[in-house]
Amino acid sequence: MSSVFATYIELGFHHIFDFKAYDHMLFLLALSAIYTLSDWRQVLGLVTSFTIGHSITLALSTFNIIRFDADLIEFLIPVTILLTCILNFFKMKSAASRQHPIWSLHNLLAVGFGLIHGMGFSNFLKSMLGRSGSTWQQLLAFNIGIELGQLLIVGALLLLGFLILNLFRAKKRDWILVLSSAAAGISLIMILENNIF
Repeated sequence: MSSVFATYIELGFHHIFDFKAYDHMLFLLALSAIYTLSDWRQVLGLVTSFTIGHSITLALSTFNIIRFDADLIEFLIPVTILLTCILNFFKMKSAASRQHPIWSLHNLLAVGFGLIHGMGFSNFLKSMLGRSGSTWQQLLAFNIGIELGQLLIVGALLLLGFLILNLFRAKKRDWILVLSSAAAGISLIMILENNIF
């Protein structure tokens, strides 16, 4: 693996954990809130769906095929978080009582919301891209890094949920409500603080 490729994997990985860009972590929290450790296949599918979405717009933006209003994207990102939480509230009863299909409406939304988040990633990536002509490799490595970071985050969330639900005997419905309410509240604050209006 070339040092440049490894560097961009590391950039993508660390970008997910950048607390200045915590909105992506918050989205992953909302996305995986209704799942438990036994649902890891479904969560893997969701994260991959999200990656597919943001990889598309990240590439299109990086190569200047699409252009967008950065303020609008910064507004839409917390909207995607809030909508995901609202969907969680509607699915809370069934989520607390049964397994989920591997492919569902959640996956389609993850792809769609990933398209929006990819545009949010693009400004950071454009500022870091080298001029060596290997943009595709850098883009691929950055996406791999993001995916690895995302998997680590949702893995930690699922493990935390497992401990809360099994060691402390919390109800799954309550756990979903706490996570989704917290993410919804923070995203609502982000929406109201946005200067798009």
